[in-house]
Amino acid sequence: MSKTPFPQRVATLRDEFAAQYGAPPEMVVRAPGRVNLIGEHTDYNDGYVFPIAIDRSVLVAASARADRTVRLYAADFARRASFSLDHIVHAEGQRWSNYQRGVAAVLEERGYHLPGLDAAIASDVPIGAGLSSSAAIEVGMAVTWQALSGFDLERTELALLCQRAENTFVGVNCGIMDQFISALGREGAALFVDCRTLHYEAVALPEGGVIVIMDTKVQRGLAGSAYNTRRAECEEGVRLLRAYLPAIEALRDVPPDLFQRLAEELPETVRKRCQHVVFEDQRVLDGIAALERGDAAAFGRLMDASHVSLRDDYEVSCTELDAMVEAAWAAPGAIGARMTGAGFGGCAVALVEAEQADAFSAQVATAYEDETGIVPSLYVCTAEDGASVVR
Repeated sequence: MSKTPFPQRVATLRDEFAAQYGAPPEMVVRAPGRVNLIGEHTDYNDGYVFPIAIDRSVLVAASARADRTVRLYAADFARRASFSLDHIVHAEGQRWSNYQRGVAAVLEERGYHLPGLDAAIASDVPIGAGLSSSAAIEVGMAVTWQALSGFDLERTELALLCQRAENTFVGVNCGIMDQFISALGREGAALFVDCRTLHYEAVALPEGGVIVIMDTKVQRGLAGSAYNTRRAECEEGVRLLRAYLPAIEALRDVPPDLFQRLAEELPETVRKRCQHVVFEDQRVLDGIAALERGDAAAFGRLMDASHVSLRDDYEVSCTELDAMVEAAWAAPGAIGARMTGAGFGGCAVALVEAEQADAFSAQVATAYEDETGIVPSLYVCTAEDGASVVR
């Protein structure tokens, strides 16, 4: 799908801000969405992930106020909300504004005395597709308040505070990956993140390759309950494996060779869940090694294997995701493809030869619609830097 050029988006939002508040904004902040290339359902097992910040983003146009009032305008929906920084409460009737409220609350709790502000917000990150529009909103608001206030806040800590806002204020028990990549992404690279230590490093993506995100248009209705179940099954696996490996704290501590020797000690379902996580962590490490030696094809094979594992061992795929990935595997220019995100709908992701991106997208869209009757959305993306003030 085509997207509005970034300068045009910025100019439009500045105009909408001026129409709402009577003067141009002091600044515009950009915070990107993300897609995870490999390393799925590993984050809550203290494992490894490998996301990119994509060239679709939340924009926040803002000006500071002299008082402690925050006024918000969601330009995409023409909705308004306001609250006082002296009394930040969860808003059931304006749930879209709880991300901004939550960020304000955790920054205030941390001791930053925030100014009130007027803000207009717009996004071209598809909502409900699993590309982390919520994390982009949180990071965008945190960077906006930091820029307006001038307080010092390292980006890793900023990401952790945004995660805390979503966990404690919004009430979604997400991991750190989404906020981390929106805050710390690197142009032309994916970010290897150790979810235990928060060590990270940028790894360059293959030259001549692009990322294609393929939205099944299937809402992830089962993802929440399945997430909780899978998490419990992994924790049960760790508990049982401690009888043989007393020092382990999480599945990331279990090497694949040891797991294979102990696998039969686990109940079948728990074994399958743990097998996915243990080998998925290894696929992330092997994938990074492949990219560092310039072997894009090997990275693609690991993406393919990740999907098979998510489908068969973790059992979080669905008919539509499988149809999308199988169409991608058969399309021209495909290097590798897999489902991405929580599962049961949402998106798949592919690494594709750049010169074949249009032919790839056209064939996948046709094959998917023929198989499912659903018209998908496909986005050709590049890896971008994390959140910034637009100059």
